[in-house]
Amino acid sequence: MTSPLGAIRGRLVVSCQAYPGEPLRDPEVMRRMAQSAALGGAAGIRAQGLEDIAAIRRDVDLPLIGLWKDGDGDVHITPTLDHALAVARAGAHVVAVDGTSRPRPDGRTLAETIAAVHERTGVPVMADCSTLEEGVAATRAGADLVGTTLAGYTAYTARTSGPDLELVAALVAATDVPVVAEGRVHTPEQARQALAAGAWSVVVGTAITHPSTITGWFAAAVRAAADDTRSARE
Repeated sequence: MTSPLGAIRGRLVVSCQAYPGEPLRDPEVMRRMAQSAALGGAAGIRAQGLEDIAAIRRDVDLPLIGLWKDGDGDVHITPTLDHALAVARAGAHVVAVDGTSRPRPDGRTLAETIAAVHERTGVPVMADCSTLEEGVAATRAGADLVGTTLAGYTAYTARTSGPDLELVAALVAATDVPVVAEGRVHTPEQARQALAAGAWSVVVGTAITHPSTITGWFAAAVRAAADDTRSARE
């Protein structure tokens, strides 16, 4: 395989995740979801949870960005060094961690976490950030790539209706590592815009792999159209 970062450059990464309690929340289902994404032309997969990562790594020959969501605190994306090492051992080619300025549960700094992952596993680290300042700080801390994953999902950032393209462009201008556009990329046109803004790669999850949300979009549109038609007849 080409280097994981090289393989996803200018390409689509599909996030295959399901939330606890949902019908698709099963490692085997996520493995099949990842296989389907690969058939559709995905250049990489992003997956959550050790069992999902291991299952996908066994059968999908694409770069795999792995993470482990754990805990109910603000920092829950691969929140500690132990989580990060476990993700690498499960088979992730890249370990994604919370790259925000918020304190990590184990008391380590982001730089300490990244250095330990590099030293003990040799696996690249992706920092999921929410602001330009966090992305720059993550780069200085040793992150191999930064993502806009958490933009709009921290208490101190506003949520844009689509991907935060301004943040993508700002990170590209201010850092010297690959910038991954992730978060609220809901259409092919938005994915194209993210690449045009300088993104190294684009991660799409909900719009491809979350049927209940996609169904909700269509159901709402159909209800609105039906209401308009009914109003016009009255």
